[in-house]
Amino acid sequence: MKNRSRKLSEKFEFGLFTLPVLICVAVAFYIPFVLTVRYSLTKWNGISKNPEFIGLDNFKQIFTGDANFSAASWFTVKYAILYIILVNVIAIVLAVILDSKLKSKSFLRAAFFIPYILSLVIVGFIWKFIFMQGFESLGNSTGWAFFGKSWLGEPGLAFISVLFVSIWQSVGFYLVIYIAGLQSIPDDMKEAAVMDGAGPFRRFFSITLPLLAPSITISVFMALTNSIKVFDVILSLTGGGPGGTTYSVAYDIYRDTFQNNLYGYGTAKALVLFVAVLIITVIQLTIFKRREVES
Repeated sequence: MKNRSRKLSEKFEFGLFTLPVLICVAVAFYIPFVLTVRYSLTKWNGISKNPEFIGLDNFKQIFTGDANFSAASWFTVKYAILYIILVNVIAIVLAVILDSKLKSKSFLRAAFFIPYILSLVIVGFIWKFIFMQGFESLGNSTGWAFFGKSWLGEPGLAFISVLFVSIWQSVGFYLVIYIAGLQSIPDDMKEAAVMDGAGPFRRFFSITLPLLAPSITISVFMALTNSIKVFDVILSLTGGGPGGTTYSVAYDIYRDTFQNNLYGYGTAKALVLFVAVLIITVIQLTIFKRREVES
């Protein structure tokens, strides 16, 4: 009887301590998600008290008659693919270099990580000034046509600028993950490979890269989710220009919701983005986890 009452007391204490957390999670996530699903089925301007229920019309419009959403989706896909590949390759190369016996490796690690501390909005405004004013001054002083190009005024160059600034700001974060992964590799395996006569490239592809699989999984997951939701750097750097060619899905949602007052339509797009991110993330984690086990 005493054991039963003690178990009930422990369960009550457990529920009492976890209740505030459950309430916070419900208020911060579950309730807004349910409201998002509700408003995605309505025509609402964000002001009227009675949104007009229109069923799945918002979703039909998104997938059949919204050219801006299609263009923004294609931009996001291109950006995500290039961002994931480039930021991870650069971070791995830098991690291998900075994990060696360089005297200035501590300074270089800090130097690469500092931009990540800054907000992408601030970074975007800084690089906007550099592209528009700094490059012009460098072009006038050096005469190089490279600096005289309109980096934010031409669609192709604007895309490259957004991609470059995003990688420059975030590569330090992935660098830290890969350095931690490299430091977890046993030294005796590296020494055994050296004794067997394996060269640097053979050691990297046969030992280092397979043992970095958990770090690669984490980094690709983070890069994937961040690239699909890219918004702040576009807002501050290009504003979606020139001519809407740098609209991402997240920026298109922001524009429809807060600039055009299409709250119902915007929440429908946000729900589509949520489902897309969820599906892609589950597939990516499943594939990479399977490869980790195989390696």
